[in-house]
Amino acid sequence: MRRLSLSTLLIGLNAGLVLIAVVAVAVAAVGLIERFAQEQALARVNLAGASAQEAVERSARDVATSAHLLAERPTVKRLLGERDLPGMTAFLDRFRGTSHLSGVVIFSHGRIFAAGGAPLPWETIVRRAGAEGSSFVTRLPDGSLLLAAASPLASLPESSAAAALVLDAPFAHQIEAQVGLPVAILDPERALADPDDPRMPLRAEVLASGEPGSGLLKKADRYVSVRPLRTPSGEVAALVETGLPRDTVAGSLARLVRNLLLLALLVAALATLSGWAVSRRLTRPVEALTAAAARIGRGDLSTPAPRAPGAELGMLAATMEEMRRRLLQVTSELRRRQAEGEAILTGITEGVFSVDRDRRITYLNPQTAALLGVRREEALGRFCGDVLNPRGRDGVRPCEESCPIVHARFRGGASATEYLQLRDGGQRAVVIASAPPAEAQQFQVIRDETDVEAARRQRDAVLANVSHELRTPLSAQLASIELLRDRLLQSPGGLEGETRDLVLSLERGSLRLTQLIDNLLESVRIESGQDSIRSRPVALDEVIEDAVEMTAPLLAQRGQSIEVDLPYPLPAVRGDAPRLIQVFVNLLANANKFGPPGSAVRVGGAVEEGTVCLWVEDEGPGFPVDSGDGALFGRFVRRAGEGEEPETSGMGLGLWIVRSIVERHGGTVEAGLRAGGRGTRMRVVLPRQRAVEGTAA
Repeated sequence: MRRLSLSTLLIGLNAGLVLIAVVAVAVAAVGLIERFAQEQALARVNLAGASAQEAVERSARDVATSAHLLAERPTVKRLLGERDLPGMTAFLDRFRGTSHLSGVVIFSHGRIFAAGGAPLPWETIVRRAGAEGSSFVTRLPDGSLLLAAASPLASLPESSAAAALVLDAPFAHQIEAQVGLPVAILDPERALADPDDPRMPLRAEVLASGEPGSGLLKKADRYVSVRPLRTPSGEVAALVETGLPRDTVAGSLARLVRNLLLLALLVAALATLSGWAVSRRLTRPVEALTAAAARIGRGDLSTPAPRAPGAELGMLAATMEEMRRRLLQVTSELRRRQAEGEAILTGITEGVFSVDRDRRITYLNPQTAALLGVRREEALGRFCGDVLNPRGRDGVRPCEESCPIVHARFRGGASATEYLQLRDGGQRAVVIASAPPAEAQQFQVIRDETDVEAARRQRDAVLANVSHELRTPLSAQLASIELLRDRLLQSPGGLEGETRDLVLSLERGSLRLTQLIDNLLESVRIESGQDSIRSRPVALDEVIEDAVEMTAPLLAQRGQSIEVDLPYPLPAVRGDAPRLIQVFVNLLANANKFGPPGSAVRVGGAVEEGTVCLWVEDEGPGFPVDSGDGALFGRFVRRAGEGEEPETSGMGLGLWIVRSIVERHGGTVEAGLRAGGRGTRMRVVLPRQRAVEGTAA
């Protein structure tokens, strides 16, 4: 599927949004304008109807006024007194013409004396005028309507004058010219004569209610207004109807819609042009930044990122340039470190190679290639067992059951001695130490098994075997000495004199030999990586109590006292109780050796946030100021104070074992001077059980 470009999206989005907005506004405007047009059309029809009704009523008043003026004319009185019929007729014709009436008449003694204009039913008009007392509307025999009025002569009560105006088509046209819309004056009976006329319901409603009515008659396709003409008695005598064709409003509305459509198209075209201009302005720097990002992705970090206008694009360009500079710095640093690492790996005497998850070789230094007698190009990508070609004592490859690479993945590190089958048919013994995998790589160090390494292994094996063989009879001997001491104490003579000194000397010697053998075994286990720490809750006060009990004979030999001042309660820690007892036995034994006879050995502690701190103090000469922890806690390093070394010096394993055990418990051990200045304080800091559990979680 082809992806749309940013410029196309911007143009389409801009034009689409503008077009949608214009169409929405146009649709809403058309609806509002259509409703407004209907309201205006109804208002226009109602206004025309009211104007027509007013014109008819004004004509009725004019007819009544004309009748009254005719009755008051002296000429009428004189001609009537002279009984001048021709003169009266000529006068009435002139009066009718000037008053725009359809006819006038003079009655005398109940009979027509003279008349002017169209022949009309004057007797009925005069008789009804007498009953109505003012102008009125009446219906002629031909169905047309008539406005009539009569007035008695002032000096001749038996005579009267009457005037009439026929509401015919010319009269309706005259009103149409005034109101601007077609006008029809309808008789009530004729208005309801045609049941199929769509205007009939509106006319009937007006006749029934006597109130004006208007509306849009969809069947008649016109707006209609109907208004009643009332008699002085309130009766509806006629209807004044005005109408406006619907096509007049619809045509104007159609023109408006067409204009709005043209406007929408014009706005959409302008929006498209503006979107194109804006998109070109935006996409050019975006394309330049995209090209810069592609160059950076290909590794070209020397070409600067281009600048871009605007706040956002300018910030993006500046960020990309900063990223390029940082990547350039990081890449340079990585290359430098890679060169340093390569130099180190090339310069060391041991061989180094790495494998992936499938144990295929991904890297090997020249020493490994020389040790194996292969070329680097041949070894890369191959299974490490095929390249190293190890053979066990039974001639079987150990790649599946005892591979140190596989064991390191579960144990956090492993080492093994392998016998490699060389191409020339010989064998080479090597030691392979494997680290745990880091991401997809796992590194191994391969070292040739020289005579020195073989001697060291034989030494460790001899030490382990001798220590193990000596510990069993020593434990039995120590138990026998303790049993002999207890029985002598319970004998009648007790344990006194030379016998007491001999028994205690045997017990102390056995304790020192036991401690020495324990340290030797522990050092062999630590160096070979076989020593493991059990993680269980440990009560430190019990650990201190057992250590004090085990070293009590040694302290008693030199007349030393022990002072234990621990906070209560001591929080529990997680670890291996026998190993921690060995730690404090070694510290108390050191304090016993270096403290002067008759001095005090103190054990104290403090509970801190997340840790427990315990220390052992002696009053000996301390240690030289320039000796650091690295020298003091080294293997086979014997502590010496300001004076000579004590006669009962050991092998120099005690403090090294102390630090190894404490560090495997997640703690630290430090050596310092006592608060008083003379003497040594050995300080052990262990994490509390909650801190250990939180770290594990």
